[in-house]
Amino acid sequence: MMSASEKPTHQRKPAHNTPLTETAGDLDAILPHFAPLTRIAVDTEADSLHCYFEKLCLIQISVPGHDFLIDPLAGYDLSPLWKSWHGKELIFHGADYDLRLLRRTGCPMPARIFDTMIAARITGLPEFSYAALMDRYFQIKIAKASQKANWARRPLSPQMIEYAVGDTHHLAAIRDILDAELDRLGRRMWFEQLCERAIRAAENDKEIDPDQTWRVPGSGHLRDRAAAIFRELWKWRDEEARRADRPTFHILHTDALVDAAVKFDAGERVEIRHLRGSRAHKFFEAAECGRSLPQSEWPKFERKPRLRPTREQLDRIEALKKIRDKAANEHKLDPSLIAPKATLEGLAFRPEETLPRLLPWQRELLGF
Repeated sequence: MMSASEKPTHQRKPAHNTPLTETAGDLDAILPHFAPLTRIAVDTEADSLHCYFEKLCLIQISVPGHDFLIDPLAGYDLSPLWKSWHGKELIFHGADYDLRLLRRTGCPMPARIFDTMIAARITGLPEFSYAALMDRYFQIKIAKASQKANWARRPLSPQMIEYAVGDTHHLAAIRDILDAELDRLGRRMWFEQLCERAIRAAENDKEIDPDQTWRVPGSGHLRDRAAAIFRELWKWRDEEARRADRPTFHILHTDALVDAAVKFDAGERVEIRHLRGSRAHKFFEAAECGRSLPQSEWPKFERKPRLRPTREQLDRIEALKKIRDKAANEHKLDPSLIAPKATLEGLAFRPEETLPRLLPWQRELLGF
């Protein structure tokens, strides 16, 4: 039960003039607002669309009666903020990205989160984006103009400030609506298990095979020498993006890389009009490097042998699918929330490996 001081406000729009917390003194001044609370609404903004090295650019926080914008780029110590959150429930919408971004900035993993996206899904809502929830509960349409803004730029425009504050201003109210629905449906334990799994998943970065990073969408049809040329062009683009700290697509789009690899392989003329100077020189050097590689050094495309399921396994998948779909229909849930297709196949082919990955409520609905 929340205290009176924690009941969310319901003004239709947040104010435009929320100032940035830009100094250690500014931060110290707002921390007392958090002390008596048990939960805090949080969101973040990064600059991944504008830089190669993604960084945390803004932290939005809303508590009853106040909205705050914390500026991580101002250079002051954020550890007092992390300490002020200790032991509190942090409210997010789609927590995975925010948790990973905050962790890389030095924030310890929270003990508890309330992810309104998970809550919306587990209560059976067909549309669970933040914009959909804002429209559903408050009839507020979220303008998308600032979604792709450069959040590393200062000063922030009034439009960006309104957008940023709007991401958390109603979050606690959405949380309370969904919290009541979780109790009504008796699904609190399901929800808590999913939130705990989200915290654990965000504790570590996903491992990426360095030999596979160049195999990007749109290049999968390239083979042999064309693939070797593309790999070298991808490395060139990645190095240029790192050096300039710009997104790779600002250097050259993938479809242009693919087209260039095909033409270089065929001995055709390649012209990239906006490449100049040393960048253009290195581009053609990379292409020639790929062209001159011996066949033994061309990328290998080894098809993983597909398991040929036995009739018994196929029957098992179909039986599990029927059980899952029946449970999803009864509980008005997206079937993939109980078990996606890959999980059903894993239960049929490798049950000893797959079953431990399921949450207790998922195992129960599937009959395990």
